[in-house]
Amino acid sequence: MSKTENKSSIIKITFSADEFLLKGTLHLPSADKPPVVIGSHGLFSSSDSPKQIELARQCSANNIAFFRFDHRGCGESKGVFGDVTSLDARCNDLTSAIKTILDRNDTGDRIGLFGSSMGGAVCLSVLNRSDIKKSIDSIVVFAAPIKSSSISNVLEKPGDSNMPEQPFDKKSLEFDVSDMLSGIQNILIFHGDSDTVVPPSHGREIYLKAGKPKKLIIQRHGDHLMSDAAHQKKFIEEAVAWFKIGLV
Repeated sequence: MSKTENKSSIIKITFSADEFLLKGTLHLPSADKPPVVIGSHGLFSSSDSPKQIELARQCSANNIAFFRFDHRGCGESKGVFGDVTSLDARCNDLTSAIKTILDRNDTGDRIGLFGSSMGGAVCLSVLNRSDIKKSIDSIVVFAAPIKSSSISNVLEKPGDSNMPEQPFDKKSLEFDVSDMLSGIQNILIFHGDSDTVVPPSHGREIYLKAGKPKKLIIQRHGDHLMSDAAHQKKFIEEAVAWFKIGLV
């Protein structure tokens, strides 16, 4: 652990969205009013996903705060997953998380977003909200789906998920955010070329339609879980570098 990481603080935060109590963790470096990256996890994941935890550590080591939280019905947040999960609901969660961070007096007003899988679609969607878009300075997404109709198995519980099996209305997650992409900029897109859940064509379409600055990294033989250790290392390095350019 670096000296910078030793000086960082771990702060538990409780906030609400649509009357649901949500819980998150703020990794706060010792820098004065640092910029903050806010993470939106995947459909069946939580804020304790390895990608978010490592990204939080490395951002903090570079004087960028990181706020990872559990969407409603996931992790430590309230709600029954099968009853409360939808794209709109998760967008409301993320919007509340952004406003919660902006209201703090120990963090700055420069905000980045990170979204993994479904979380990527959530990040792209909230940028269509006029009151939120002006607050976001940098974005990183991994394996982000833009159309539910062309996703294979996206609503199937992944093998590494700790979430128990439960009834789920797949219609609640029907979405198409492809028309929202033209106004997005300052985005880094990661996707594996062997992703069998969300095809890499989604990442390419985001890149094609987004404005500059933008960057697309297609990981050779990369899967939906980013299982390869070399891919994970490259992702962390590139994501932190992108946030440093966009936020610091």
